[in-house]
Amino acid sequence: MYRTGKSFHAAAACACLALAMGVAANPQADTPAPAPVAGLIADIPARVLGSPLLAPDALEEFYRKRNYQAAWSNPEHWQQLIDAIADAGDHGLTPDDYHWDLLSELEYRSPEQIPPELHEDLDLVFSDAFLVFGSHLQKGKVNPSTLDPEWHLEHRKQELAELLETALASGDITSALNSLRPSHPAYTRLMQARREMMQRIDEPWDMLPDGPSIRPGDLDPRIPEIRRRLMLLGDLQEPADAPAETGLYDASLVTAVPGFQARHGLEPDGIIGPDTLTALNMMPVERVRQIDASLERWRWLPEHLGERFVIVNIAGYELKMIDHGREVLRKRVIVGQPYRQTPLFNDRIRYLVINPTWTVPRTLMIRDQLPKIIRDPGYLERLNIRVYRGWGENRVEVDPETVDWASLSVNNFPYQLIQQPGPHNALGRIKFMFPNKHAIYLHDTPAQGLFSNHERSFSSGCIRVEQPFDLADALLEGNPEWSPQTLREVVRSGESRKAVLHTPVPVYLQYWTAWVDDSGLRQFRPDIYNRDSRLLARLYSTPEEAGYPASASHRSNTQSASATTPQPANNGIY
Repeated sequence: MYRTGKSFHAAAACACLALAMGVAANPQADTPAPAPVAGLIADIPARVLGSPLLAPDALEEFYRKRNYQAAWSNPEHWQQLIDAIADAGDHGLTPDDYHWDLLSELEYRSPEQIPPELHEDLDLVFSDAFLVFGSHLQKGKVNPSTLDPEWHLEHRKQELAELLETALASGDITSALNSLRPSHPAYTRLMQARREMMQRIDEPWDMLPDGPSIRPGDLDPRIPEIRRRLMLLGDLQEPADAPAETGLYDASLVTAVPGFQARHGLEPDGIIGPDTLTALNMMPVERVRQIDASLERWRWLPEHLGERFVIVNIAGYELKMIDHGREVLRKRVIVGQPYRQTPLFNDRIRYLVINPTWTVPRTLMIRDQLPKIIRDPGYLERLNIRVYRGWGENRVEVDPETVDWASLSVNNFPYQLIQQPGPHNALGRIKFMFPNKHAIYLHDTPAQGLFSNHERSFSSGCIRVEQPFDLADALLEGNPEWSPQTLREVVRSGESRKAVLHTPVPVYLQYWTAWVDDSGLRQFRPDIYNRDSRLLARLYSTPEEAGYPASASHRSNTQSASATTPQPANNGIY
């Protein structure tokens, strides 16, 4: 999955390192290598052994706090870090990003086998590898704002230089690094799914050809290969006494095919049509990439999501509410269309509005509403939309009959359209507010029938919630002012009211095209916004391709950045 080719400088450095170690380890050498001593780090250069140091500021901070004493004299520490980086692929990260070309040459070696003149350079390499790998485990390699400047996600925070010092003192490098990765069970399940999918990476996976849809009882030459794939993917358990393979869509597939369809977000009708063939043709390596993107997005989240929180998976069209580790609610949602995408960010639901009005956003007024008004003179009255000239306290309601709608345009639209509460209101009977710069919120919809569709990217960016009063009841639980009965009485009254949450509830708008559900099933969904490809291009880039390191700090630099989490153009340390 990751690049294994070495650059010329790195390869040369490895060759020199291997040669030097070979000489040092040779029992017939004229002069045996002396035992290492805890020396001083004379300087922090831009490159060592042909490899760039990617965290110069963090290294400067780390060594300054320990009076520039070398840190990596214990071979057990070496091996723990080497083992951890060797397994970086389990996180969807690339070992080569953490000096793997150099460190792999040191596996199962001790400092005594290394020429003294290399000790300082290797000490820097080990520290740099820990700090960069730790930073990527902690909050991801890619900064989401480089994918979309409008996204804002809170990061997990940890003093990496202090953690490294503590790990060296305790001798437990492995636990220190493990403490940085997300602890949520969903992340652990994704790591396991990646390992399992990697076991299928070399399986033959020729494209299943297009053709007529296959239904139960049909004979089709593609069935034997479909059966094999379903077995490899775990959707079909073939009994030991199974008959010889035929092209018959038999009873064993009648259960397996709908199960495969359901976990890929398809209509589980058992008919093997174009969409099901597309999903079956997705190679294991492509599924691994989806998992890698989802692992990275988990690392963008805070370590603690809250005792009670709401999480929306945009790509999965699903909302969940978690209360003290227990799922108390799961609802289908409708999200933004591909050209009006729902953004990623974290916030807190602070209040609910019952019987809301809807102030039509300016873009929608001009692009969507104006053509409808021109075509249908009764449109505004039928949908209970009032027209105002001006904004704020100075706005004045006007009679829509007096407006020459055909003369209006993008540069000439001095009106506001506000839909009043009622059964036709676009926001339905309730909305869930977490005020943010994106003007995004959760809300009801009068078109509840749309939730029966498997693909639900119909909105203009906000998120419509199926059966939203179940969510309202859960959020207001324990609030004596807003019992379920009171809430519904206010709804029936038609009066617009605000219900403030005593404790704001965190809400996370996320985008996962791969996850493992609570029953252990691997779930995959189409990349409706084409976000995975953009993320993976950065995730799989080398440090040089990403332009790192941006600069190198030296001992004379008195403005060195905090070693907590240096912030270049990507995320973390680089």
